[in-house]
Amino acid sequence: MLLDTYGRRAVDLRVSLTDRCNLRCTYCMPEEGLQWLAKPELLTDEEIVRLVAIAVRDLGVREVRFTGGEPMLRPGLVSIVAACAQLAPRPELSLTTNGIGLARTAAALRQAGLDRVNVSLDTLDPDTFHTLTRRHRHQDVLAGLAAAEAAGLTPVKLNAVLMRGVNDHEAADLLEWCLRHGYELRFIEQMPLDAQHGWDRSRMITAEEILERLGERFTLTPEASAARGAAPAERWVVDGGPGRVGVIASVTRPFCRACDRTRLTADGQIRNCLFATEESDLRSALRSGAGDAEIGALWRRAMWGKKAGAGIDNPEFHQPDRPMSAIGG
Repeated sequence: MLLDTYGRRAVDLRVSLTDRCNLRCTYCMPEEGLQWLAKPELLTDEEIVRLVAIAVRDLGVREVRFTGGEPMLRPGLVSIVAACAQLAPRPELSLTTNGIGLARTAAALRQAGLDRVNVSLDTLDPDTFHTLTRRHRHQDVLAGLAAAEAAGLTPVKLNAVLMRGVNDHEAADLLEWCLRHGYELRFIEQMPLDAQHGWDRSRMITAEEILERLGERFTLTPEASAARGAAPAERWVVDGGPGRVGVIASVTRPFCRACDRTRLTADGQIRNCLFATEESDLRSALRSGAGDAEIGALWRRAMWGKKAGAGIDNPEFHQPDRPMSAIGG
C-alpha cells in the first residue's frame, strides 16, 4: 500500500503522458509555450505501463487517470490504455483531455479499455475560447465531447475554470448546457500552477462566488458529505435532480485530509501532492535495472513523507516551480 504518516492511502494514480499541449490557456502557460522535455527524458510507453503495473499489483492503486500536458498528443496513448486494461486487478481507467482529437480517437480508446473522460471546456463562446486558449479549436472540443458520449466513455465530465472579467458570467449557462447534454460539470478554482507564476489570489473566482452565480438560476442542494468520499469535488443536486454539479475548491476549501492521490510525471518523478516542491525519481531506478520490489519501495518512501496539507490556503504559500503541464493534474 501507499500510506503516509497521517494514515491516508493513495489508491488514485495520475499519470502525465507528456508535458506538451496544443492549447495555450492563459491560466496555464505563456503564448509562446514552454521548453518541452526532450524525448530521452520522457518515460517510454513500456516504462509507463511497468510503473502502472507496479502501482496496481503491488501498491494498491485502483484508479488510473492519464493526463498531461495534453495526453492525446502521446502517439502511444491507445496502446498504453490497452496494456493497462489487461492488468490484474484491472484498474478503472480515465483520461483528462482538452478534447482536441477526441472525435477521431474516442472509439479506439473505448475499445482499448478506457472507461471515461474528463474534458476541459471553459466557455460556450468561440471568441471567448480563443481569448482563453489562444487557439480557434472550440468546435473540435464540442465534437470530441459528442464522440466520447457516443463511444460510451461515460459519464462524460466537463471541467471549467472561470476567469474574472473573461468567462465568469457563463457559470449558469455552462451548467444549463451540460444538463441538457447529459454531461457532469465540475468548476475548478484557478490554481497557482501556471508556468508564468501570474496567479493572483485576489482575482481568483472562488467556490463561494461560483455557487452564488449558479444559485441565481438553479436550486442547489448539497449532497451528503459521505457521498463525496475522497473525491475532490463537492457536489450539489440541481433543481431536485437527477442533474448534479461539482465544485473543486482547491484553494478556499482544501481537501487534503481525504486526499488519496499519487502522481507520476511524464519524466518519471513521483509527486505525493499536486503542490509539492519536491519529487522522487523513479526513472533513474528503472533505467539502472532496479527490480519491481525496489521501485515499489522507493514509491512507498515518497508517499510516506507526504505533508498534512498543501498549505495553499495560507497567504504565505509558495508556488511549485513545475507548472501544471508537467505535473499530471
